[in-house]
Amino acid sequence: MKSMINKISLLLLGFTILFVLPGCSDDNKSDLQLDGDTWLTVLELDDNYQGIIDRTTKTVTVAVPERYQTDAMKVTAIEASEGAVTSIQPGDMVNFSFPQVIKVSNGDVFLDFTVQIKHDEAKIISFKLNDTYAGVIDQTNHTITVRVPGTVDVRNLVPVITTSEDALVTPASGQAVDFTDPVDFKVTYNTASAVYKVTVIPTDAPSAVYVGLAASMDQLNAEEKEAATWMLNNIANSQYISFEDVQAGRIDLSECKLMWWHLHIDGGIDTMDKFDKAAPQAVNALVRMKELYNDGMNLLLTRYATYYAAKLGATKDGNNPNNCWGQSEESGEIAGGPWNFFIAGHESHPIYQNLIMNSGENDKVYTCDAGYRITNSTAQWHIGSDWGGYDNNDVWREKTGGVDLGYGGDGAIVVWEYLPEETKGGIVCIGSGCYDWYAFGVDASGDKYHGNVGRMTENAINYLMSK
Repeated sequence: MKSMINKISLLLLGFTILFVLPGCSDDNKSDLQLDGDTWLTVLELDDNYQGIIDRTTKTVTVAVPERYQTDAMKVTAIEASEGAVTSIQPGDMVNFSFPQVIKVSNGDVFLDFTVQIKHDEAKIISFKLNDTYAGVIDQTNHTITVRVPGTVDVRNLVPVITTSEDALVTPASGQAVDFTDPVDFKVTYNTASAVYKVTVIPTDAPSAVYVGLAASMDQLNAEEKEAATWMLNNIANSQYISFEDVQAGRIDLSECKLMWWHLHIDGGIDTMDKFDKAAPQAVNALVRMKELYNDGMNLLLTRYATYYAAKLGATKDGNNPNNCWGQSEESGEIAGGPWNFFIAGHESHPIYQNLIMNSGENDKVYTCDAGYRITNSTAQWHIGSDWGGYDNNDVWREKTGGVDLGYGGDGAIVVWEYLPEETKGGIVCIGSGCYDWYAFGVDASGDKYHGNVGRMTENAINYLMSK
């Protein structure tokens, strides 16, 4: 009977709690204010520049002249739904050199609108000849280089050109041009204009190649395309080829001393099975790639391409990097300060020469500064007795046959190499999350340290080609 009384008492107590819970009024309505609209309706900057508001994407685009300074723009007008307030007020000075978020709140509801500045642009985005031979575009120096087979008649080639939105180009796309000598192409749009010098180079046997999964360089993802474009603009007699080209023997590699593969996968990979699924073209070409490597071809493998060293038989234990992750380009984190990895004990290695170093820190390589958007895509070796199979660096060297050259903050190995052996070529691997070519939505041209990525890559290529 006592047990039954206790149960009835608990039941009555439960009903009592339901009726006295705080936060509910007598008419059974919530105190939350959820009825107001939270639309941004007007944004004007510096008196002259109106924002175009897209409610679907919650974005605001403000068009300004090509060379307009945006690091201190005045908010001259901002309006929102009735009763709503905005996180930025009229009269505020805001740095719009990178995307800014305006929060519109009304009671207990809010919406975030991302403001992006769009400068007038006059750019050539892509350039092909005879819809076959892709040009390598250097946007900094306004040059385009197109390599074609030696059998192609350069006196009568038809360019297929894609420009930035609404820009005009002369000579026009589709008009046959004689490329015996370099040709200037002028692009214009509103306040913007540019002249690109196009040079056509007949060539058949490259000295170095960037190899990728895509059939053409234009089809690479943004991270890989940035790296490949840099190579073709900076490494003499270099060329883009696909793994299918290698497998089919379409390219004369008799003079080629180096292959570079930079593999980016949004979200990262952490197993060889995921690598195989992400890069079937590279797996299918493995027989031919092994032949080239065993006959002395040198390789630079960066980011998740570092897995390929195990595929090629370069690692003694057959393992790939054991500690890997990554983010996506559009949602990558904005660096709050400079990013670096450590090179203590290897400062004199050829790949670390002539870099921009931070004063008094010659044991660190910096690759980007604050404000850079980075995916932190990492393929490294965890070292330690806790997990991973490599108690210390000596054990890692003995088991893998690798030589460690760079380290993460926790002692992980993020840069390493496999030295040439007998007829085999050498391999340099860079798996540090600091090694990043493309920053979504961020102009990295003024970044103090980002040039080190290219300089280190060039050093690695020259180092391998000298073997």
